[in-house]
Amino acid sequence: MMDKMAIDRYFAATPAIAMLCSQNGWPDNDSLTVEILEQDEGSALCGVAFEEILVEGAGCVAGRIPCWGRFRVQWDAAGQITHATRVI
Repeated sequence: MMDKMAIDRYFAATPAIAMLCSQNGWPDNDSLTVEILEQDEGSALCGVAFEEILVEGAGCVAGRIPCWGRFRVQWDAAGQITHATRVI
């Protein structure tokens, strides 16, 4: 079984969650939440939610948009996460 904290760290560091952004912003890691929906020997289905940060031309934060999605996280025999695939 994969450690929840390892999954949280993975999503905080991976650019994969940026594909959930819809307005060309970027994920706010401070608002990131990860929920393990199902887990088996070598993978877990995770629900991921965060706020997308939108920036104006001057670099000021113009707004935030809630984003969410699901990813299948897989790991190897050593317990290292190998990749995450978006589940639609």
